[in-house]
Amino acid sequence: MKILGIMGSPRIKGNTDLLLDEALKGAQSQGPETEKITASSLKIAPCREIYACLKDGKCPIRDDMTALYDKIIAADAIIVASPIFFYTVSPQLLSLISRCQALWSRKYVLKNLDIPVKRGAFIAVGATKGLKLFDGPKLTINYFFKAINAEYKEELLIRGVDKQGEIKDHPDYLVSAYTLGKRLVFS
Repeated sequence: MKILGIMGSPRIKGNTDLLLDEALKGAQSQGPETEKITASSLKIAPCREIYACLKDGKCPIRDDMTALYDKIIAADAIIVASPIFFYTVSPQLLSLISRCQALWSRKYVLKNLDIPVKRGAFIAVGATKGLKLFDGPKLTINYFFKAINAEYKEELLIRGVDKQGEIKDHPDYLVSAYTLGKRLVFS
């Protein structure tokens, strides 16, 4: 079993990164191989609406996303982690998600079901405590998961945490992330 972690924060060793690491450790404790991708370290242009993917399910833009498609397809489970930016996921993660239009085209336009069903989990951290803080990001992740043929199985949504590393002051959240990773293996 292979679990892919996609870290959407531009802040390395920040709250989102630390939570994703814990989730991946939890998954590893059950035996699966894990890999972490950091969106901000990749050169991924956003979708340009070229629509070439409607013909063959492949994106004509050549950048770091090209190699990531195979990793997404091969994963048995995916954990996406992002800070909240204006009630959505980070811009780095949004570029990556927009490029999965090619996988959406394979599944829904070309009816090519070569992408195995996988499990999906979402970890999000927001500085504010707004009641609708996670409504937009959850919709985005839900539709991303549908495009990559993942079932939305788990989530950890944290409000009121912002300063780099502040999550360490909340060990219960780190335990929850670890547990999320463990549960994802068997969900």
